[in-house]
Amino acid sequence: MTSTTSRRRLAGQCYCGAVQYDVADEFVYALNCHCSNCRRTTGSAFKPFAGIERHKFRVTAGEGARLIYGDEAATHDAHCSRCGSLLYSVVREGHWIHVPLGTLLDDPSIRPSAHMFVGSKAPWYEITDNLPQHQGHIGGG
Repeated sequence: MTSTTSRRRLAGQCYCGAVQYDVADEFVYALNCHCSNCRRTTGSAFKPFAGIERHKFRVTAGEGARLIYGDEAATHDAHCSRCGSLLYSVVREGHWIHVPLGTLLDDPSIRPSAHMFVGSKAPWYEITDNLPQHQGHIGGG
């Protein structure tokens, strides 16, 4: 028997709404990444994201309004070409999607479980929660 949560789909979109997606509420992991690339692409102190198998994610509107940064056939970031929002990242040899949690319209059942790349976090930001902190990459992310 499949649980209700595993059949639930979450909606997400960019700031202007030109690109929309849905994703299964079946994320395998969620983390807060403090690496300099995630900070630059989000314009924030860190990127809270959740990881899921690529086939459980789909763009539902505005496919042509995406700006792909990287190798479209493999790993890349997808932004809205109109407003610039980071919508998702294709990672792990193209088999997984990292969804920035801030682009979700619905509340996912998962929450970030740790901070990663705290060794390169913004010097002006202080982590004040009790989540585990890892200096670099950790499994799943």
